[in-house]
Amino acid sequence: MTQRTLAGLLAVPLLLALWVAAAFEALPYVTYSPGLTVNVLGDNDQGKPIIQIDGKPTYADDGQLRMTTVYVSQRDAHNHLFELMHDWISRSDAVYPKAAIYPEGGTVEQDKQEGQQEMTSSQDAATAAALTQLGYDVTEAVVSGVEKGSPADGQLESGDVILTVDGTKTLDSDDVVSAVTAAEAGKPIAFEVRRKGRTVQVSVTPRQVDGHPQVGIQVGTKTTDFPVDVTIAIDPSIGGPSAGLMFSLGIYDSLTKGSLTDGRTIAGTGTIDAAGNVGPIGGIQQKIVGARNDGAELFLVPPDNCDEAVGAQNGDMRLVEAPSTESAIDSIKKWVADPDAKLPTCGDDAA
Repeated sequence: MTQRTLAGLLAVPLLLALWVAAAFEALPYVTYSPGLTVNVLGDNDQGKPIIQIDGKPTYADDGQLRMTTVYVSQRDAHNHLFELMHDWISRSDAVYPKAAIYPEGGTVEQDKQEGQQEMTSSQDAATAAALTQLGYDVTEAVVSGVEKGSPADGQLESGDVILTVDGTKTLDSDDVVSAVTAAEAGKPIAFEVRRKGRTVQVSVTPRQVDGHPQVGIQVGTKTTDFPVDVTIAIDPSIGGPSAGLMFSLGIYDSLTKGSLTDGRTIAGTGTIDAAGNVGPIGGIQQKIVGARNDGAELFLVPPDNCDEAVGAQNGDMRLVEAPSTESAIDSIKKWVADPDAKLPTCGDDAA
């Protein structure tokens, strides 16, 4: 045996060892897989209702409104090549660059704390959205800033609560933007505001900016005191804001006579703001698979996630676009009355 042949034979196992070591080296990617779903109309692990409401009568519903989750590998997970390839090939799992999911420099504990904070905020917004849908005034449009030299400078102030615009009642920032945009440039707009406990009338003449009348203010939406106390007793290990829509539907259903679901199983996802607007979430395809596996027949999808949702393994479960709490309630009512009803379905150009 020549020296070159011997060297080659010795190198083969070393090369194989290097390949194996490289294959099991942690790579900077995160995996997504279908998580559990939770019926927000049901009880938690302690046997207590997940949605608990004091101050108003509540009504039971024997159907299910299921919030959905995703199992996401933690930032310190040791995801090696073979695991990532398995999830990449899987039709129900997904792989994303770690940097796209976790900010650099954070910790697992910080991720959990942030998730819990987002969950708490989503519950407050869901309560406001549900109560607004029930006819309660629980939000206010508040001036958060005034542009120097703008038409509103010297007329409106930061902290002003905008009550009406040209006689139209305003409950959130969208109402104010719509009212100002509908006004005629160069014609004074009457604002009724609450300033330091007093009601003040001011007049602002908008200017034309990019073809639209503007007065030069930034407006936000804040919640007022709720007429009921709502507690959502969800497993503290579940974090993030994406259950907001389903919480708002659960609160609405609990405060409404009759059954919103008509005994059916409905799932969904989406962030929510106090005005009831639904925002996008991550892991939509995995959430759809989880809901399908748990028997959901209808799935509510944020508009921004509809295109991605169409590629999910939904089986016979309908994927319905839900831009707001109001639209979600409307779709559910139409669907329970007629499962073949025309709805704003994801993938339908008419949606």
